[in-house]
Amino acid sequence: MEDFVVSARKYRPDTFDAVVGQAAITTTLKNAIKNGHVAQSFLFCGPRGVGKTTCARILARTINCTNLGPDLEPCGECESCQGFLHNASQNIYELDAASNRSVEAMRSLIEHVRIPPQVGKYKVYIIDEVHMLTTEAFNTFLKTLEEPPAYAKFILATTEKNKIIPTILSRCQIFDFKRISIEDIAAHLKKICEKEGITYEEEGLRVIAQKADGGLRDALSMFDQIVSFSGNSVTYKQVVSMLNILDYETYFQMASFFLEGNAPACLNLFNQVLDNGFDGQTFVEGLSAHLRALLLMQDQQTIPLMEVSANLQARYGEQSRSVSSVLLLQALELCNSCDQQYRISSHKRLLVEILLLQLVRLFAPAAWAGGEAPASVLGER
Repeated sequence: MEDFVVSARKYRPDTFDAVVGQAAITTTLKNAIKNGHVAQSFLFCGPRGVGKTTCARILARTINCTNLGPDLEPCGECESCQGFLHNASQNIYELDAASNRSVEAMRSLIEHVRIPPQVGKYKVYIIDEVHMLTTEAFNTFLKTLEEPPAYAKFILATTEKNKIIPTILSRCQIFDFKRISIEDIAAHLKKICEKEGITYEEEGLRVIAQKADGGLRDALSMFDQIVSFSGNSVTYKQVVSMLNILDYETYFQMASFFLEGNAPACLNLFNQVLDNGFDGQTFVEGLSAHLRALLLMQDQQTIPLMEVSANLQARYGEQSRSVSSVLLLQALELCNSCDQQYRISSHKRLLVEILLLQLVRLFAPAAWAGGEAPASVLGER
């Protein structure tokens, strides 16, 4: 049986052009190499799974390549590149500061720095999760970082820049990696599907991208899980089932019940949600997101903020035409209030059910017993 390689490793970028969603950073690094202005030390910071360590490795490989192409991409053939491709490079030293955070670990690294490279021009030291180093370890490392040998380059990576001491920050070029957009993650997953011969629905890939919250590595892990479950396809239904996500249909149906003034149907649908194992607060968060999407559809300038497919946009647009922006804003206030009270409520189910009845009364006052519309939520405060 062929060994399975997870997508996060199999499709890990090995050139700057292949990095997803960090064009500003990769362009800056390429220009620095082109102009011979590569700094002595870098700090790559940002959320997990956005390409910090990947870019560090690509930078290390690129500056050591002896036969760079005109596009500043490594040749892949020289001795240095071959060592990198086979994980046997003597010029790249990686240290995980989460498990090597002591003074002794830094002293060992400093001793290693004194040895010049045997192949290539630079020795590159990549220290991951650098914020985990102790204050004493930082101070031990500081002198070397301040006055390193010309052949040594340091790339520090962290998810928590605020924990890095100022004396370290002042000696690094700082690059802030952003969360990868839903569009970029979905496009990357689409390319993988096409390479692997996997059938897919674009809406399913978008749900994975949304669930990943800007982290490409998380998206690829979820993608592998779904492909393993389904065989050779990624559909919307499979994704929401595997990731235990409330699908769009639940909220479209709930909103239609609000507009019809059908309170019993709202309560029954919420009961089905609970029976399927979903948490009440998760439901409220999804309902808020649905109402927000309807509000964004009220203005052409805010439609791009939704980050959904064209087909889903059309459905939101159709439903949003049935309700005013004033009512949607009041509905969002009610949802936000319920969300804030949820954790401290002793009867969480009743809290959400009251919210649903309030929304029915808000959207269809004529269908409500007594026929009176509620006072403004803001006015009640």
